[in-house]
Amino acid sequence: MTRPESGGRPTRPGGFQQYGKTIPVEGGIKAQSTRGAIGESWWSQRFIAVLESFDMGTRLARGRNYARKGQVLRLDVSPGLVSSSVQGSRPSPYRVQIKVNPYDRPTWTRIERAMASQALFLARLLAGEMPAQIEDLFAEAGSPLFPARASDLDMSCSCPDWALPCKHIAATFYLLAERFDADPFEILHWRGRDRETLLTNLRTLRGATDQRKRATKKRSPAKTAPEAGGIGTGAALRDMTTPDLAETVGRFWVPPVPLPPRPPALVTDVDLVLRQLPVPDALLGGKELTDTLRRLYATFRP
Repeated sequence: MTRPESGGRPTRPGGFQQYGKTIPVEGGIKAQSTRGAIGESWWSQRFIAVLESFDMGTRLARGRNYARKGQVLRLDVSPGLVSSSVQGSRPSPYRVQIKVNPYDRPTWTRIERAMASQALFLARLLAGEMPAQIEDLFAEAGSPLFPARASDLDMSCSCPDWALPCKHIAATFYLLAERFDADPFEILHWRGRDRETLLTNLRTLRGATDQRKRATKKRSPAKTAPEAGGIGTGAALRDMTTPDLAETVGRFWVPPVPLPPRPPALVTDVDLVLRQLPVPDALLGGKELTDTLRRLYATFRP
């Protein structure tokens, strides 16, 4: 952690530093969160949790109000560097820089190959999400995604406050977490790989992997597709035993076993249905219609 040279530091009697009131800003970058924790996605919350684990005390919390008031005028992310401009108590905004070690090409090649081996990674990234396993993948490659210790960060601010992080750096951290919320590729960009390059490399590697799989499948001997029972047709036919032909021919003309006789049908009167129904309405014929139908049923009875 470094602190650049700054101007004079007016002090009160007794040696305490004296600072003026914060100059309010219009049109600054305001945190989306108005209360409570900042960061909604697991990756932004993880980033804040890592920073808080560095035992920075209340110094991070001091920047939360700055972030919510919109005191940060500019925030840029580039490989290995986050820079911001924060309005404090002086007329000129303070210059903030947060540096982290960007990974070189061989390191990113290892990481991209590991990502491309799992189709889920490319699908999640294309959907604008950070796969939950990505942190473990970076760790297995020997290159942690998030800073592992406070010394991994080189923080500087042009303000006269010598504490690190100062509230201007802390405000930048909180807004950086929300930037990660909106675009998880910014974390990877900070580590040295921009979105377009990463996705292009992953598509190329994934395509090569799929092509190798197809080539291997073509070289493999054809297999009979399994049926619903789980046994291929060819295997089932091979396992069948062929009966003796003479024995089979001898039974060919034997009459089949007769079917059992059907149970007798229930004998009922032909006018049973008519007796169950109410007498029709007079407009339909009334009782005369019922009597006529009863005679017709008796005529057609087998």
